[in-house]
Amino acid sequence: MRYTDIAIIGGGLSGSTAAAMLGRAGISTVLIDPHESYPADFRVEKLSGPGQVDRFLRTGIGESVLRRATFAGENWIARFGRLLDKAPSRQFDILYDSLVNAVRDEIPGSVARICAKAVAIETSPERQRVTLSNDETISARLVVLANGLNVGLRHQLGIARRVISACHSISIGFDIVPAGRNSFDFPALTYFSERPSDRIPYITLFPIGTRMRANLFVYRGFDDPWLQQFRRSPAETLHAALPRLKRITGPFDIPGEIKVRPVDLYVNDAQGLPGVVLVGDAFATSCPVAGTGCDKVFTDVEQLCNVHIPRWLASDGMDADKIAGFYADPVKRDCDEWSAAKAFDFREVSISTSPYWAMHRWARFIAWSVQGLLRPFGGTFDLEPNFLGHSSSSSSSSSSSSTSSSSSSSSSSSLSSSA
Repeated sequence: MRYTDIAIIGGGLSGSTAAAMLGRAGISTVLIDPHESYPADFRVEKLSGPGQVDRFLRTGIGESVLRRATFAGENWIARFGRLLDKAPSRQFDILYDSLVNAVRDEIPGSVARICAKAVAIETSPERQRVTLSNDETISARLVVLANGLNVGLRHQLGIARRVISACHSISIGFDIVPAGRNSFDFPALTYFSERPSDRIPYITLFPIGTRMRANLFVYRGFDDPWLQQFRRSPAETLHAALPRLKRITGPFDIPGEIKVRPVDLYVNDAQGLPGVVLVGDAFATSCPVAGTGCDKVFTDVEQLCNVHIPRWLASDGMDADKIAGFYADPVKRDCDEWSAAKAFDFREVSISTSPYWAMHRWARFIAWSVQGLLRPFGGTFDLEPNFLGHSSSSSSSSSSSSTSSSSSSSSSSSLSSSA
């Protein structure tokens, strides 16, 4: 049997980041994941916005990881075939598997990495016992469950899942290439839907290396025939949904694989369970449209590794009352609540036909237009592409961002100049 203080199950973004942070802090840690190298997976493909990037930098590994990303310093904002603004951007574009593997490279050698699957967990207020698929057994004071959407261990531990919104949104990823020319005119682009009836909040185009990637977001059922039509004829279906997009992009083709990922919004309830703490998607999912998933991951991991685990290890035991302190953490809760509110508000502002939400759509359009007009005179207010334009979400976002404390301006500057 192998003994450790912390056993992390799941080597995705949250688990690998936690392993790097704990290892650097000198805390005895084991990372358990069935993949030696993280495989291709359609999830996060960019990090953007000052709050999100600063949260990653605060983990201590962000700067070196982001050097592997493609930096886009400007993002065009458009709607109705009209360019509204050429906004400065802190956007780092990288495929999810490349991001996770870059994070794994930051894990110090003191962290044991076991290429196996956790098949069973026995919990207690003192030590936890993890049985692996290779017949090895791990004894740990604390298990960090970071295995994302995996349900096997959740069922075995009796963790209840509450589905908040089934198939809340669908993300579609693909490469896009200019037709009849070598490159697009824009460095990166966010184009908003032209009609609520299209059930499309926006499409975002961004470079990863020499490729231009596109992430299209839709609010549809997974059995909607529109999705099959998009798979068969992606360019034609996109032209029909966003007929004036070509005024900004010019002619384009969509070669290669189309990846489709539906997202259910849920929360897993592990209250009362000793010795196990859930982070990232293992605790609760977020909507990719709102762009808050990485904010939640980095907030979870930063608070857990910097605040709670050192405090927990300083005294005996690992009972449920200790673990409850993490779920009640005000920084974590503010981020979780902000993310959930933004998921539902963004859906309403994108597809609702009520006068209230129609007003907010026009408010966003006008705000972008004004910002674009003011930019040459230095009078902009630099809105994020997925801002909502109404006070409730704006204040929540500001409150959440303020909890991240100060950012490292020197790190941000060096990243921008070298990535």
